[in-house]
Amino acid sequence: MATKKKNTKNKDQDNQWEERVVQVRRVTKVVKGGKKLSFRAILVVGDEKGQVGVGIGKASDVIGAVKKAVTDAKKNLINIPLTKVNSIPHPINGISGAAAVIMRPSAQGSGVIAGGSVRTVLELAGIKNILAKQLGSANPLNNARAALNALNSLKTFEQVVEERGLSRDSLFS
Repeated sequence: MATKKKNTKNKDQDNQWEERVVQVRRVTKVVKGGKKLSFRAILVVGDEKGQVGVGIGKASDVIGAVKKAVTDAKKNLINIPLTKVNSIPHPINGISGAAAVIMRPSAQGSGVIAGGSVRTVLELAGIKNILAKQLGSANPLNNARAALNALNSLKTFEQVVEERGLSRDSLFS
């Protein structure tokens, strides 16, 4: 009798991701026969080691919408450069639609000072010390995307030196 070997490699990869639902909305569409009811889920996926993604899913039930949102979030993952104190390397702004987010690095022990969906994105990215402020829209999806936009445009000192083609010492003199 042959036994099937389980694929543990795939299972370990799925366990490293933490998922948090930001919002579940009930949406209706008016069609010829009446109203069609469906759900929209906004979800953030991260490994708390510098990778994070935001996804949305729409389905006729909540569970289906969440599953679609998870797969969408995993498709849109970004890598974030973290400092030794689990913060960001420099201040940065992000924009998505009418939402704008300002992020500044913070001292060790200050924690995540942010609100709404931006806080969820930062926590799942693995950032422990940061100050963030949402400006403009209060839309959770646009705020999460603005946070991703800001985090995606972060650069380390080494990346800037490499892009400019300079030596590390020449920037300090």
